[in-house]
Amino acid sequence: MHRKILLALAVLAFVFSWMAAGPAYAQGTAPAPAAAAASADPNADNPFGDTLTFSGFIKRTGIMAYPLIGLSMIAFFMIVLFTLTIRQGTVVSDAFMNSADALIRKQDYLGLLAVCNRRNECIARVTAKTLDFATRNPTASFEEVKEVTEAEGNRQSSLLLARIAYLGDVGAVAPMLGLLGTTLGMITTFHEISGKGAGGSNQLGLAQGVSEALLCTASGLVIGIPALMFYAIFRGKVNRLISEMEAATTHLMALLAVQYKRAARAAASV
Repeated sequence: MHRKILLALAVLAFVFSWMAAGPAYAQGTAPAPAAAAASADPNADNPFGDTLTFSGFIKRTGIMAYPLIGLSMIAFFMIVLFTLTIRQGTVVSDAFMNSADALIRKQDYLGLLAVCNRRNECIARVTAKTLDFATRNPTASFEEVKEVTEAEGNRQSSLLLARIAYLGDVGAVAPMLGLLGTTLGMITTFHEISGKGAGGSNQLGLAQGVSEALLCTASGLVIGIPALMFYAIFRGKVNRLISEMEAATTHLMALLAVQYKRAARAAASV
């Protein structure tokens, strides 16, 4: 588990360093060689610039660039982490079910509890909670044991859904932050232009200011759309795993019910 987290952090650091090294995307057409030679500034004929580098992105979008970059890193990290950790082996596995089935039939509950403590699976935690209650309360009825199992199963399901909910929150917040950055940029642009006289320079400044302000909205959408897409994918996967965990829990409880009835008949015969 720790190795997977370190791998996700390493990939995230590599992507972030790659973003800081070069241009993020092209924003316009490169000026002609003659125009470049005629001016010391390569962007003299294009006030919006030819390319947008990482540092240029921060300069143009202003202070809102930092929370947007932070959200992009969080979203990427969670996507990698959930891809590595949300799988069937972390919720319910055939190996555990085979061991649990055999140990319950042998009525070796302490051995099954030891197996549960060694396994990092949701179904193992549900089974461990059930066996812990049953062994601590030998006079408890099967219905009481079943209630404990259902409560722990609901808790594990809620934890799985809560984990991926953070990715959905990032997908919802990122476009709103982008829109906030655009609004602040538009306010600043109109305030600066309103203090100047009318003319073509005003129109050019307005167009440039609007273009730079809209970078925040575009950045928020670039972060939010993939985050929501992956959230939908992970939500469907989690719901499927929860269904499999519920089926596995029902199977184990049916085996326990048989053992309880067998013990009750043995006690009645004595």
